Amino acid sequence: MTLCVFALIASEFMPVSLLSPLSQDLAVSEGLVGQGIAISGALAVITSLSITRIAGNLDRKILLLALTLVMALSGLMVAMAPNYLTYMTGRALIGVVIGGFWSMSAAVAIRLVPTGQVPRALAIFNGGNALATVIAAPLGSYLGSVIGWRGAFFSLVPVALIALIWQAFTLPSMPVNSARQRRGKILQLLRSPLVTVGMTACGLLFMGQFTLFTYLRPFLETVTQVDVSALSLVLLTIGVAGFIGTLIIGAVLQRGFYLTLMIIPLIMALVAMLLMVFGHHLWLVAPLLGIWGLVATAAPTGWWAWIARTFPENAETGGGLMVAIVQLSIAL
Repeated sequence: MTLCVFALIASEFMPVSLLSPLSQDLAVSEGLVGQGIAISGALAVITSLSITRIAGNLDRKILLLALTLVMALSGLMVAMAPNYLTYMTGRALIGVVIGGFWSMSAAVAIRLVPTGQVPRALAIFNGGNALATVIAAPLGSYLGSVIGWRGAFFSLVPVALIALIWQAFTLPSMPVNSARQRRGKILQLLRSPLVTVGMTACGLLFMGQFTLFTYLRPFLETVTQVDVSALSLVLLTIGVAGFIGTLIIGAVLQRGFYLTLMIIPLIMALVAMLLMVFGHHLWLVAPLLGIWGLVATAAPTGWWAWIARTFPENAETGGGLMVAIVQLSIAL
């Protein structure tokens, strides 16, 4: 599952480190290339709100395997895209995978491990997220300069196929509990004030996070004016800091769960404001982005733990709602 998360996150945000070469090759603006992330978010919203109903009583192991196969197909389609339309179609497919996979992640963790180990399992899942941040962005930037953006995207296809085979042999069968599924009305959850406030806060956090993240490379190239090697180093700094954040977030949440969820966006907002002022100075930009990576990569673990705590009996439904909120925020 962690390997699948790694491949998924790397696939989702690979365009971030390749906006410039993508725009040149496809003959469109960097803004239009960035919409490849927006369309994946839009499809993730639709999928997350409908995946439980569409899948019905299908064994969740089979569903996860099907989504992983679609992820490999998406990477292949983008890598071979002859035009912008094909590129966007491939990005739409990865959106389907994002919505389906993340909607079920908390529920799958609950079914795979004892209740007391669910937060740890979620942290391990998100370790794939952090690892992708460490490797995918700088590696994508480097591969883009060596073998081109197509080669960078194609390199994710075998990773997805390995994850597919690994899951096929290691995941147990996960039949659906029909009685529990009927209790999960996804939009009815918003009637709770706690859920409404929590989902709104989560959406605003991710909206701000990915507004910065999507256009990070153009900012570094045009404002900070870094070369390819320095760009890769900055992205690696973000990734390493994010991995550290994932390692420590569990202990931090235990000391102050809701306080941590409130402090994280405040730190990210402060970093964004400082970047606007000191964006021309690499010696300040690099550590600031390191701090941003530390808290931003750890944030999803906190919110998935919130899902497990708030919806212990409806984790799949609650997860679907959160994915919809997050991806809609990213698309906007």
